[in-house]
Amino acid sequence: MFAPVIPALNDDEMENVLEATADAGAETAGYVLLRLPLEIRDLFREWLEANVPDRAKHVMSLVRSMRGGKDYDSHWHTRMKGTGPYAEMIARRFHLAARRLGLNKESRDRELDLSKFRKPVQTGHQLALL
Repeated sequence: MFAPVIPALNDDEMENVLEATADAGAETAGYVLLRLPLEIRDLFREWLEANVPDRAKHVMSLVRSMRGGKDYDSHWHTRMKGTGPYAEMIARRFHLAARRLGLNKESRDRELDLSKFRKPVQTGHQLALL
């Protein structure tokens, strides 16, 4: 899961993260755009101003462009992926990279591949609490 996608801050890492994910054996991947509900919005803006003041206005402008002109969109079908040209570009980049890396292949009959799991290595006796 590549989340949250923060425009002009970490979206340039999406393809690299997906590649590392595929190299590690993942078969599926997803993403979620930055969500700024009321409880988080001001805290995030303060963080932007403190850590990347030169990009803060640009980041928030892109966030609003993906949220219908608002900082946050709570609508069920758009709150995770956004709307508008920038959100569509993120979606296209994600789907192209996922396809190139063989992630998210459709298979309704896929069985659970138990070879992906390993038994934990015991390094000693379990500790007692009391």
